[in-house]
Amino acid sequence: MNSLLSFLIICPLNFLAGLVDSIGGGGGLISLPAFMLAGLSPHAAVATNKLASTTGTSVSTARYCKNGCYEKRLALPGILCALIGSFLGARLVLLTSDVILKRMMLIILPVVAAVVLLDKKKPAYDESFPASRRMLIVCISALIIGVYDGFYGPGTGTFLLLALTKAARMDIRTASGNVKLINLSSNAAALATFLFSGYVHIAYGLAGAVFCLLGHYIGSGLVMKNGSKVVRPVIILVLLLLFIKIISGS
Repeated sequence: MNSLLSFLIICPLNFLAGLVDSIGGGGGLISLPAFMLAGLSPHAAVATNKLASTTGTSVSTARYCKNGCYEKRLALPGILCALIGSFLGARLVLLTSDVILKRMMLIILPVVAAVVLLDKKKPAYDESFPASRRMLIVCISALIIGVYDGFYGPGTGTFLLLALTKAARMDIRTASGNVKLINLSSNAAALATFLFSGYVHIAYGLAGAVFCLLGHYIGSGLVMKNGSKVVRPVIILVLLLLFIKIISGS
């Protein structure tokens, strides 16, 4: 595919991914397909998307940490487990062929989209919940979902948030901060692995990162009354385009 045309696909779709992510999450469901629609192989798309997503995640993580929106005693164990899980996931995806990866996308993407698009409740922090059990849940979640993030990625934040609020009984504010720390760690571990493998398209990844950040910045300043109604059709449309591309083999 022509390089200019690739940028014309990557830049606006990553902007849209940032906008969508700032409204209700699920930006990876747009940014990953964007790199494939631009002509990258599944391996290169996953690796390059990791460069863009790591940049965006680092900014939002810094904001959460600055405001103290996380539980400190859970931070380091979660980070360590995420690093291990993500490294294993990234190594696993490098051993998976492009053909198998494409077929897996046709199954995984709709499932992740369904989870991301579900309405999210806002639970309260359960002070009576045993601290040791909460720590165990955070570590196991970070490890398992870290493997998924290294292998694939989209929906990682949503899965982590569900695990920490539903299973670990944390409130949405505190859980979100720990989710960002875990997600940033898993992104960084996978990105380092992919950089050494040579699959990351630096120019595409940096362009995607800039426009994703711009989307986050504008989206966070918007007051969208019916944000979810906008997010859903956008994600469905992008996934439909990707399915057509994969099935057609182009």
